[in-house]
Amino acid sequence: MNSFKKINDLAGWVIFAIAAFVFLKTIEPTGSFWDCGEFIAAAYKLQVGHPPGASLFLMMARIATLFAFGNTELVPVTVNAMSALASAFAVLFLFWSVSLLMRKFIKAEADNKYSVSQLIVILGSSAVAALAYTFSDSFWFSAVEGEVYATSQFFTAIVFWAMLKWDNVADEQHADRWIILIAYLMGLSIGVHLLNLLCIPALALIYYYRKYTPSRIGVFTALAVGTMILAVVQYGIIAGFIKIGAKFDLLFVNSFGMPLWTGFLFFILLLVSGIIYGLHYSRKRNKPVLNTAILCFAFILIGYSSYTMTVVRSMANPPMDENDPEHAFNLLGYINREQYGDRPLAYGQYYNARVIEQEKGAMSYTVADSKYVPTGNKIIPVYEPDKCTVFPRMYSNQPNHISAYKEWAGIQGDATPIMSQNMKFFFSYQIGYMFWRYFMWNFAGRQNDQQGHGGILKGNWLSGVKAIDAMRLGPQDKLPESMKWNKGYNRFYFLPLILGLVGMFFHFKQDKHDASIVMLLFIMTGLAIVIYLNQTPYQPRERDYAYAGATYAFAMWIGMSVAAVAQWLLKKTKAKAAAAVSLAVCLLAGPLLMAREGWDDHDRSHRYTPRDFASNYLNSVAPMGTIFTNGDNDTFPLWYAQDVEGIRTDVRIINLSLLNTDWYIDQMKRKAYDSPPVPFTWKHEQYVQGTRDYIPFADRRIEGFTDLREVMKFILTDNPAAKVTLGGEQMNYFPTKKFYLPVDKEAVIKNKVVQPENYPNIVDTIFFEISKNYLMKSELMILDLIAHNDWTRPIYFAVTVGNDSYLNLEEYFALEGLAYRFVPVKSDKGRSGQDGKVNSTVMYDNMMNKFKWGNMADERVYLDQNNLNMTMNFRNNFSRLADALLEEGKKDSAFKVLERCLEVMPDKTVPFNVFMLRITDGFYTIAGADEFLVSESNLPERNTNRKKALEYANVIVKRLSDIQEDDIEYYLSLKGTPFFKQVDRDLNQAMAILNELARQARANGQTALADSVSARFKALESRL
Repeated sequence: MNSFKKINDLAGWVIFAIAAFVFLKTIEPTGSFWDCGEFIAAAYKLQVGHPPGASLFLMMARIATLFAFGNTELVPVTVNAMSALASAFAVLFLFWSVSLLMRKFIKAEADNKYSVSQLIVILGSSAVAALAYTFSDSFWFSAVEGEVYATSQFFTAIVFWAMLKWDNVADEQHADRWIILIAYLMGLSIGVHLLNLLCIPALALIYYYRKYTPSRIGVFTALAVGTMILAVVQYGIIAGFIKIGAKFDLLFVNSFGMPLWTGFLFFILLLVSGIIYGLHYSRKRNKPVLNTAILCFAFILIGYSSYTMTVVRSMANPPMDENDPEHAFNLLGYINREQYGDRPLAYGQYYNARVIEQEKGAMSYTVADSKYVPTGNKIIPVYEPDKCTVFPRMYSNQPNHISAYKEWAGIQGDATPIMSQNMKFFFSYQIGYMFWRYFMWNFAGRQNDQQGHGGILKGNWLSGVKAIDAMRLGPQDKLPESMKWNKGYNRFYFLPLILGLVGMFFHFKQDKHDASIVMLLFIMTGLAIVIYLNQTPYQPRERDYAYAGATYAFAMWIGMSVAAVAQWLLKKTKAKAAAAVSLAVCLLAGPLLMAREGWDDHDRSHRYTPRDFASNYLNSVAPMGTIFTNGDNDTFPLWYAQDVEGIRTDVRIINLSLLNTDWYIDQMKRKAYDSPPVPFTWKHEQYVQGTRDYIPFADRRIEGFTDLREVMKFILTDNPAAKVTLGGEQMNYFPTKKFYLPVDKEAVIKNKVVQPENYPNIVDTIFFEISKNYLMKSELMILDLIAHNDWTRPIYFAVTVGNDSYLNLEEYFALEGLAYRFVPVKSDKGRSGQDGKVNSTVMYDNMMNKFKWGNMADERVYLDQNNLNMTMNFRNNFSRLADALLEEGKKDSAFKVLERCLEVMPDKTVPFNVFMLRITDGFYTIAGADEFLVSESNLPERNTNRKKALEYANVIVKRLSDIQEDDIEYYLSLKGTPFFKQVDRDLNQAMAILNELARQARANGQTALADSVSARFKALESRL
């Protein structure tokens, strides 16, 4: 056995080395999109990220950043490498866990030694399981970026392994130290992510099988106890500890006049005293189970204490201080994720239920003059009883969610759903689409990396077995290159799935108790999450990373298929040969196939797009400017760029989602790096949470336009005559939707708000009209800034913000890059027909000289959907800039702009799409121009540019026509099947593009090319 331990340990570390190499080789060299930029920025300076925080993760990542040795460009590499190594350790503990499980039913032979064939089977099964998990899609995705999920999975792996180790030595003295270690690890994991807690029911089952004689009622009791412990930890310890402490603090601060946190510390002192007494009592009365339970409770709290860092750092008021959890009640809201609202789980409303009344929930508090000041009760809506149900799955009243609910559940009209439809949505969407689809990505194959919402073209699982795929996605014989080109097009032919099922049945046959534990782990980290999340349709991103625990459990069974196949081969050959052949077959059909297919869409090395795109946003802003952003991907990378690499620290990023909160407005009114405070005029008590969270419109029939500054004063008054009654509550309101803002032309010119050539176009007054019936706090703050800024601080809106947040100010926008500048010059829609005038002088300098392109032209770089979506904005901006230059007669400059577009985003890495139509039109315009401005170029260069422009345009027309024809052939192959109607929109767009290409070519004298494209169009049209 000692020799086996050495071999087992060595083999495990070899697998660890392989996994570490894979993950370190494929990590992203900068902060990835979504939350990664925020996590890296928060870790680098120990700031406070979004709720519920990740205090331990941030401290671990901060230590990792020290290995950058002051090179800020290496900071994200060190954090991403930490995720890679944490993932490799998860793989290591998976190896050892499978080894422990296998040895329960593969017993050593004579002299307590394993034979060579047994060693191959045990270690081979462990290796195949570990490597299958290494190359599984969802786990690999998290392993190469600075997010919490890799570290969270490490805690899941080590906790599960530790429980199996306890199971091995449960009868030995001091074996319960393993249970206490598990409690401590779980406490620590709270500071990373709560997913680890889902192991608790499986751990309870391990304990039950080891300590008791199994029975059906006993198993159910163990599961019930495990679930109860899970609930106690999540709701009693994590939330309850802070809630009780906050109440103590309220008493001590407001009633006894003591400093903040005094009552909380007193509560901790009481708790510690109780723990000490309990330990003493249990030892004195010889109650070992009670003693162990108290120790577990204590060690969970010790691990949980990592959140002390969150409070301490919030008190330091760093630039990123989300929710400002520097007093007990803010910390409670932070831990409970109150910022994100709530969702019904056991009982609640359907999407069409009306609110019939409102109940008062817990009181909210803020701090003023070192006292807790109530800011109002949380409002709990009460819905129509006949439109509520147990286990509500379709609850959101957002219009796009409602339409999707009806489509997934088969609901006609406006009828209230019935339970069968509620469950149909649960099984078809929440389980089928938001779990099973992800599971199949990992072990059957994947169609592409584009986010899907239920159609046949994007984001589905796909095996590569055409007959089976055709039943779900339509005929696969004429798949276009645009689909095959996608690096996410991974075909596993069901082989890893089959191996896992073989291993699962084999495990149940050999040891049903342990198999049921693995199955419970699979259910808790898969289906239980589905139920708890209660996800709505149209998620902003794919959520497969949340289910990495389920793929972890299934990978164990993939490994055990080695033993299953070896056992079958024993009937036909010798033991050594059977073991070796089985190992080879399972390696080839599992991990190696998964590695070959998945490498190109998981290799993020050489990709710098998130950082460079963030830099482009910031460099679109004039010095000391402000930029309004909205989503994660136009905010978090910008935070990273500023906080870590020090890019444009003079720019103030204002996230509109967060601007609805008082704590964020407070932070905007503080200096940050080189950025002065944002000049909001509202006082804290005027926007404190619960005050003016939104303002309704009440029509007072005011004629004409009203001064915006006067309306803002009216909104801020506390005079009862300036309020309306809504829902039994007195509220401020705005009495008109038509506003004007006088323009100080001298201030505009002095502060260089517009270019000198636009001085004659500066308006005396800005007139605008909003269309909304209520204004959120964030929109009120936009209006406040605009009303009182007096053109001293440049104001920008990111192009990704969306029209809804522009407040109908688009007529006064100037496009200067990836942001619109608010200017007192009214714009007309130019050639592009889009909102906002292009400031060609500034935008040309930004896009041609300042912008970076993230290495997009390198064929080694993997550009996923997030990146390709960004390229649409860039191509659109290139074409808009070129159009503006052409309107100004600057044709040489327009040519350089369009040529740069092709250079930084070539077809080989960023396939031509509909946005190329305007690029082609620009090239044709240049090629057909009568003359170039002499001031821009000499005659030979003018002729060269004309010739090149024509060549570029024709090449794009030919290539884009090929792409469209290939796509259309695929769409037409679906004709006569139920899938054809699902591609109707895509088919029509492709036909329209083809027709437009023919029109452009003909209009610019390219008759032969136009005839060729037209012939293709007519041939395809005849088959519709």
